[in-house]
Amino acid sequence: MLSRAATALTPFFGRLTVSSDLRARVPVGSIFVANHDSLADPAVVLAALRRLGVEPTVMAAAGLWRVPVLGRALAREGHIPVHRRSARAADALDAAAEALAGGRHVLLYGEGRLPDRRDAAPRPPEQFRTGLARLAGASGALVVPVGHAGARRISSGSTAKQLAGALTAPLRRPRCHVHVGAPMCLPTEPGPGTVAARHAVTAAWRTAVRMADRTHPEQPPRG
Repeated sequence: MLSRAATALTPFFGRLTVSSDLRARVPVGSIFVANHDSLADPAVVLAALRRLGVEPTVMAAAGLWRVPVLGRALAREGHIPVHRRSARAADALDAAAEALAGGRHVLLYGEGRLPDRRDAAPRPPEQFRTGLARLAGASGALVVPVGHAGARRISSGSTAKQLAGALTAPLRRPRCHVHVGAPMCLPTEPGPGTVAARHAVTAAWRTAVRMADRTHPEQPPRG
């Protein structure tokens, strides 16, 4: 339902294009890792992945489970709450490993948080946390890097600017692009694995920025 809802809603807020380095169907039980720079980007990424036949289990901030209707839908569909900075944080990795073992794809954000900035310009992914590398090492799952650009044109900045952006996006319909890289095996050690994953997502992000600018030549808004 979450992927279907994202697919239905995204065209109202922007124009989405997708590219991919995939040469075959992604093996079951793979980890998709994306950059995270906007409240709008989960919908953009889910809509793009659904075009490629992927409807993943999502690891997301536990606070979303307290949102009426959305929280019940997340729980019903088996998505995974991440209780950040708490003793329960490790539970999310256990749940993700179980989902992977069951043949489900998992989508997570390597940075683990949104960037603390107000402008709408695209910038490379920030430092990744080690959870992705530890999950890949424990599960043996392949990692698929995902880069996106343009979601900050829908929603970014202060709370007021994010609301204004979401309300005006159906009129502006900004361009968003998602690029999916080729599956990769991470190094087994968490440190090198984390660095390798960030480099791969950054490469995918750079492709997404080029493709978004190719179809949306004007400069992104700042401020």
